[in-house]
Amino acid sequence: MNTTPSHAGNTPWLIQGGMGIAISNWRLARAVSSAGQLGVVSGTAIDSVFVRRLQDHGVDDALRSVLDRFPVQSIVDDALRRFAAVRRVAGTPYRNLAMLTDRSPRRALDLVVLSSFVEVALAKAGHGGLIGINLLTKVQIPTAASLCGAILAGVDYVMMGAGVPTHIPGVLDDLCHGRRTTLPFSVTGATSDNPASSLAFDPEPYLPAAALKRPNFVGIVSSHVLATALFKRSNGPVDGFVVERPNAGGHNAPPRGSFSLDEHGGPVYGPRDEVDFGVLRELGVPFWIGGGVTSSSDVRDAWGLGAAGVQVGTMFAYCSESGMEPDLRRRVLDDVARDRVEVTTSTTASSTGYPFKVVELPGTVSDPATFASRPRRCDLGYLREAYLDDDGSTAYRCAAEPLNIYERKGGHPEDGLATTCLCNGLMATCGLAQVRANGYVEPPIVTSGDSINDIAIMLRGRDDYSALDVIDWLNPAITVTPGAVADVAATSAS
Repeated sequence: MNTTPSHAGNTPWLIQGGMGIAISNWRLARAVSSAGQLGVVSGTAIDSVFVRRLQDHGVDDALRSVLDRFPVQSIVDDALRRFAAVRRVAGTPYRNLAMLTDRSPRRALDLVVLSSFVEVALAKAGHGGLIGINLLTKVQIPTAASLCGAILAGVDYVMMGAGVPTHIPGVLDDLCHGRRTTLPFSVTGATSDNPASSLAFDPEPYLPAAALKRPNFVGIVSSHVLATALFKRSNGPVDGFVVERPNAGGHNAPPRGSFSLDEHGGPVYGPRDEVDFGVLRELGVPFWIGGGVTSSSDVRDAWGLGAAGVQVGTMFAYCSESGMEPDLRRRVLDDVARDRVEVTTSTTASSTGYPFKVVELPGTVSDPATFASRPRRCDLGYLREAYLDDDGSTAYRCAAEPLNIYERKGGHPEDGLATTCLCNGLMATCGLAQVRANGYVEPPIVTSGDSINDIAIMLRGRDDYSALDVIDWLNPAITVTPGAVADVAATSAS
């Protein structure tokens, strides 16, 4: 039995966080969606995730069924010929994709479209529930292609944060009507009217015969101020918001205005960062509250503020369906059960400049020795900064690349001293770590919300838990005492 409360008609009361890279994979999203809530896949670096999975596992029956439904079979054939024809030998390097640029060939975008389609289609298989995709506004070049693939697969929701994506509603309209679309492109040193400051994408080559459904667009914001700006300035309808508090995992919005740092080097949030939920209610669209949600009382509190429900990431990040590398997930669960896990907010770890939550765990990038011994390298490039070179062309740099190269490209080396490569680190966290030619294996970096130790409640009387257990634990319609979590799981399974 799995009883869920109804709230605001068919609007889900629970959104599973879109944790990247591939922590929110299709298996986790499908499990949540099958239970009647909004399951979300991460679209970050989905093309690299897809081709590394192909190199490791090839094509099974479930994947074949999805690939056969992709509208352009020549793109499928090309991807399989390049990445699935020969299995990768364990302990050897993955074949990397070329880093995306504004000049990438159509073949590169074809792969993004296909990869996004596959992830959403696998998540939607076998049930009639809702599936969303989460993208970072900061990762700009693959955005239109990722959205195109997700729409082709019938995605129900598009979630975007790490910026103010006022252009996305219009892009969704264009893609669903088969129109060429244009997205703004942030290029340091280029004015908004410079041709370098836009990216064009034409969905026509991928269009099926059937009409495409427009997904709901939900902006991920940190304040009522950003929500209002997104709602009023967007070039199309905004269908809702997730309001993420600063205790949420992953990238956080910085405090508004100037701010100080705490004793751990994390940003200190103040009164200007408090959310006025009255303003959100007046916008007249559903909103969900994320960050620090670990109990059914948190859900009821959100309802009391006028929210449609909550977004939950950390509790799902460590459930059995999560895409986290199994041994790494097990280590965190064991540490939570035995002691306390520390989470810090770093203002330097991410090359984006956004604060980033980091779990303190030996052998990961949070370990100073591991960080210091990792050769600086940027070869995935999703978080690179575009800038105008001396000759007026668009070039790319990253604060996580070797400092002498970064400086040669006009970057300030001091900005990159404590920056790590989130792309390679997060690929390692989902079990797709690159192996270098000398045998060096990229170390993981783990991110979680501040309330990570609250998942200990899920481990009372057992050593693991599922996505369904999380939903039941959070569900205000089910009364669960701390010592009876395992009993609820047994009841749900029956």
